[in-house]
Amino acid sequence: MTLGSILSEVAAEEKTVVVYSPDDTGEDLAERLATRNLHVDHRKIPSISADAFVVVRDGSRFRGALSLSDLLVFLSPPIHRPEDLDSVDAAYRALFELLDQTVFVTLDRRQLLATSREIEDRAWRTGRGRLHVGFQSVAAFEAQAGLYRDLAATTDVDVHVYVPAGAPSGYLDDAPLTAHTDVDEDLARYWFILFDGRGEAGLPDGQTLADDGTESTQSCALIAEATGPDCYRGVWTYDPDRVARAFEAVT
Repeated sequence: MTLGSILSEVAAEEKTVVVYSPDDTGEDLAERLATRNLHVDHRKIPSISADAFVVVRDGSRFRGALSLSDLLVFLSPPIHRPEDLDSVDAAYRALFELLDQTVFVTLDRRQLLATSREIEDRAWRTGRGRLHVGFQSVAAFEAQAGLYRDLAATTDVDVHVYVPAGAPSGYLDDAPLTAHTDVDEDLARYWFILFDGRGEAGLPDGQTLADDGTESTQSCALIAEATGPDCYRGVWTYDPDRVARAFEAVT
């Protein structure tokens, strides 16, 4: 299992969003979803029908339906994913799950940094578990080294950083984290940040006890590969099994 095989696996999963509307409403949805490896189909319905709506399918399986207007609001940045998907409507849950497992095909460094910040924030709030972060350049590592030093020093998160060749020797020797300086060329191709909120003994990987004593999923991961100057393809996911396999790929 490699990070590349995880990306290929997700990319191979067929996902479709079908827009039903009496006119051309929703034709710009394909543009809104252009950064993702999604097929958007547009089908016209009689003008006497209700307002435009969207059906989400994963392969041939129906996942949910909601109004086009609600979907456009949903896609307006920033998209905040609820930590407990069971608390949201089934159609929105299907959308979150669909987008979680969809390869994005054109994101830039700024967008990836925003996603990384969300995962880091989850690690800070959880305060335990493990966080593995891979850097593609020495400059990227040096820009973030202080953040991960602080995270490791002030929480119970087990922080691992994967440092590219050429990073200053002993730069993090006094930090309570693990620095991997022997990153191979294949792993160095990827921008990745993996978090598993496991902490309490007896709970499954990727789960912690919420404040009310219930179990809440905390696993999340971002995996991206550069395809050109400031252009990346990759995936972010909250699937505990997929996150666990990403950890296996880097350790």
